[in-house]
Amino acid sequence: MAVPKRKVSRARRDKRRSSVWKLETPAFSTCPQCGELKVPHQVCANCGYYKGREVIKKA
Repeated sequence: MAVPKRKVSRARRDKRRSSVWKLETPAFSTCPQCGELKVPHQVCANCGYYKGREVIKKA
């Protein structure tokens, strides 16, 4: 059976694991109609516009 020849140090082990579990920050863009932050390629929750036309009626 294959057995590790030497103990892997904590620093080496943790270096390998460090970048795997990090979450990416969500991307945001500004709405051209109202200037509010919104998720790209989705209707603006503030004004209801998408690609320059009104998709959802907002009061």
